[in-house]
Amino acid sequence: MSPRSDGQQRRNASTQRGGYNILAMICTFYVLFGVALQCLCYADVTKAATANPSGGGLSSEDRKALQDSPRFHEVHSTRDLPAAVVALCVDDNGKLADPGQNWNATDAITDPTLPWKRLIWAAVGGDYYVVHYERGGIAHSFHVLVAKLPKGDGKPKIIWQAAGRQLKDYSAFLDALRNGKLNDQLVYGH
Repeated sequence: MSPRSDGQQRRNASTQRGGYNILAMICTFYVLFGVALQCLCYADVTKAATANPSGGGLSSEDRKALQDSPRFHEVHSTRDLPAAVVALCVDDNGKLADPGQNWNATDAITDPTLPWKRLIWAAVGGDYYVVHYERGGIAHSFHVLVAKLPKGDGKPKIIWQAAGRQLKDYSAFLDALRNGKLNDQLVYGH
């Protein structure tokens, strides 16, 4: 074997290994990029309920009012809420079941006349109304709506809305709010 062909073989082997090294570097880059993207997306979700007012989140004034828990009392019937506030939470047929009433919790419709949403509890404090309800269908979900309805005004203003897990009572809502466990970043069908 001539020295030229031996040197040529070494160069060819080196070139092939270099090609594999470049491919490995590209694959590593994409894996790291994917991991970084997931971390970035997760960070957005963990900021839920702490977003600043300009980003569509709960304002500090409203947050302070909601955290004044002695001013709020719970109600467990849609009849204990103004009709205009209930109207913000109803399904496409204008219905919201009371706790314990029948409703369509899944996408397997047992009775088409039943509502798709059901009240879990609500809390009233001055002009503020916090309504926690669940929505049935393909994806069973839990929602919180905060509205303000000044006395004598017929039209409530939605202050904030979010989704998360089921909350036992107003105190559990405040804990979830404090700990960023409610997601106001995603668009959920209310």
